[in-house]
Amino acid sequence: MLRLLGRKLLALIPVLFLVTFATTALPDLVDGSPVAQMLGPGSTPQDLKDLEHEFGYDKSLPVRYVTWVGNALTGDLGESLKTRTSVMDGIAERFPVTLELAVFALLMALIVAVPLGVWTAAKAGGRVDRVIGGVSSGLLSIPTFVSVFILVYFFANPKMMLAFKPTGWEYISVDFAKNIEFAFLPALALALAEIPQFQRLLRSDMLATLQEDFILTARSKGLSTPYVLFRHALRPSSFSLLTVSGLTLGRLIGGTVIVESYFAIPGLGQGMYQAINGKDIPVVQGTVVVIALIYVLLNTLVDIGYSLIDPRVRAR
Repeated sequence: MLRLLGRKLLALIPVLFLVTFATTALPDLVDGSPVAQMLGPGSTPQDLKDLEHEFGYDKSLPVRYVTWVGNALTGDLGESLKTRTSVMDGIAERFPVTLELAVFALLMALIVAVPLGVWTAAKAGGRVDRVIGGVSSGLLSIPTFVSVFILVYFFANPKMMLAFKPTGWEYISVDFAKNIEFAFLPALALALAEIPQFQRLLRSDMLATLQEDFILTARSKGLSTPYVLFRHALRPSSFSLLTVSGLTLGRLIGGTVIVESYFAIPGLGQGMYQAINGKDIPVVQGTVVVIALIYVLLNTLVDIGYSLIDPRVRAR
């Protein structure tokens, strides 16, 4: 296990290098100086040079990269060009919001997809299987930004019995009930894109498991169908779902830009959107690196967890 962990950690190095180097090169891809927006109308070219020197943009790319990595290793991701505040402090403030939203969406997707996957596997080829398969195909074809408008129209309407908050946010530590009101619609918008994938993956694995000898033995003993499905067939069929769920959590953390921007949620996605529009390079750079690091670490943890729960992988 220690050797496996060591190999996984070593595999992080080239990935993190590519991500950090690419984000450090962002100022070279921006039209004009990234600090020009900080100057007033009466500024001079010398003022621009002084500001570029202050933020280190007058140095070459290799020098900037080495300097940034050295600072990042100490927890310093730079200073926002807009607010002149610490990038790390801003990310630390926004990350719990995005993490809660991503976990909420993942749980919603699993709560719906797991029973549907088991049900369709048990009824493979039947009417239920065909109907749910058609609905899954429809959900997969709907982009997230379209789901957002549909959900807001039906569930953020004051005339509806269940009217959720269309925009805004309340921290869970302040008011749990209001937090759920604000988080439900954006989490559901994210979950709708994951439910069909989880359902289809679990259905496929369940179909293979239901053909195994130990399932036939359990049925021959007279055990009820729900007991056989959920007690004997679900666990060996959920290994792929576990892997995909871990990767999905990392993708959700980095993929909430549209949802957070529309619902005015103060998370990493909204912060990234505002930083891109404002050409706030240090914020974009720091956020991208943090999201990439989280995604790669989650991927590594999923691989390790997969080997722990599946004896076949551990034996190999």
